Amino acid sequence: MGVYAYSVIGMKGESVPLSTYRNTVLLIVNTATRCGFTPQYAQLEELYELYGRRGFAVLDFPCNQFKEQAPEDIAAINEICTLTYGTKFPRFAKLEVNGEHQAPLYAYLKAQKGFAGFDPSHEKSVSLTKRMRDADPEFEKDPSIKWNFTKFLVDRRGEVIARFEPTASFESIRQEIEKLL
Repeated sequence: MGVYAYSVIGMKGESVPLSTYRNTVLLIVNTATRCGFTPQYAQLEELYELYGRRGFAVLDFPCNQFKEQAPEDIAAINEICTLTYGTKFPRFAKLEVNGEHQAPLYAYLKAQKGFAGFDPSHEKSVSLTKRMRDADPEFEKDPSIKWNFTKFLVDRRGEVIARFEPTASFESIRQEIEKLL
């Protein structure tokens, strides 16, 4: 069953079974509106527009756990994303991706694919690695989500295929999506 076994909360507070997305390649992303990676919304929308007709969707899960970079309510987050970045992909209620109150979906995703390492060629990798290492010298062994815009690629059967940290190139993400379509 993979991710199809889970339900999430929609923007209006309704329960949304992920089985709704059966037979769709998914990119599940924890996001924030006030992060250095926030411009990735535009790249996510490009992927959605490019592959959406071929059975691909981006699922957006705003999260305020990383330096409180998503402080708005879901209506304001949706407005920012649609007006500033032109996003049309599905967005869900804010959730937690780590800790005692983490969403069951994220517990599952992390159990399937642990921390994948920051891309050393990305300009933010050094600062992220330092921040993580200062907090936990062995952070690489911990499967937790390290920052906003961590992405999980899910195949049409609902199985987690790959994890991309926020520093991953969109070209590498695109290549993996194309393999599944």
